[in-house]
Amino acid sequence: MSDVSVSLGANKYGKAENRVVRVIRDTARHEIIDLNVTSQLRGRALIDSYLTGDNALVVATDTQKNTIFAFAKEHGITSPEEFLLLLATHFVGGFDWIEGGLWQAEQYAWERILADGAPHDHSFVRSGPGTRLAAVQVVNGATHVTGGVRDLVVLKTTGSEFSGFPRDGYTTLVETDDRVMATSVTGRWRFAPEAVEAGIDFNGLYEEVTAVLLSTFATVHSLALQQTLFEMGRAAIQARPEIAEVRFAMPNKHHFVYDLSPFGLDNPGEVFYAADRPYGLIEGTITRDGAPAAPDAWLDLPAFV
Repeated sequence: MSDVSVSLGANKYGKAENRVVRVIRDTARHEIIDLNVTSQLRGRALIDSYLTGDNALVVATDTQKNTIFAFAKEHGITSPEEFLLLLATHFVGGFDWIEGGLWQAEQYAWERILADGAPHDHSFVRSGPGTRLAAVQVVNGATHVTGGVRDLVVLKTTGSEFSGFPRDGYTTLVETDDRVMATSVTGRWRFAPEAVEAGIDFNGLYEEVTAVLLSTFATVHSLALQQTLFEMGRAAIQARPEIAEVRFAMPNKHHFVYDLSPFGLDNPGEVFYAADRPYGLIEGTITRDGAPAAPDAWLDLPAFV
């Protein structure tokens, strides 16, 4: 088999999951920003590091790690998106042979602990529905920015049904016009490049979009999780003109009415068995009509679930 030839395909490298906690101590009332940052670089000139072990152009993963922490001090962190844009500009602009890369962040929310009925100045408890996501992708000279949320767990006890589906010899699911519907939303929204250049209040947008997603889930009478997914994406795009595209993954967290008849008990939709697997997995993309496609924005982003 020594005559078999191979080639190196797509590749990137970097330092993953750098837990950066930035405390702002300008006053006695402290602020805290908690990120999990990953930096990965790409460049055709890096091929020799894979083929021959020549590290002359390898910006060490340790250097990437140190840059992340140093930038947290030197530049501060106003939003995860802006922080990742700083890193992308530094690495692509500072090293001629680095052509692009992928920078990702998760943000963990904290809120002040109440002490004697008042928010404490420097004590916090983890909070927030879901984990905030951000990514910056530099590919072929273009910069793409996405925001998002993961583990946004939602449930409605009514206002959801599922019926009218085809049946065959293997179909056992009973149609229903009233069911519990629950899911763990992972969503990412792509910002239009011109909006990024003009400047976006990323923090305010994140708060508004997550609120819109939750409100839409609650108020739409759902005929299927697919319909709910589309309506949530449409509502986000309608709410914020900066958003060109939204992608979702929503596992259907099934809740089945438990059969209590063997015990002589009636169960009119009050006691449920929450099944963790298998589960339906619903995915979909909603795009703003007329917005240019940008497939490179999604390159190498991790699977949604």
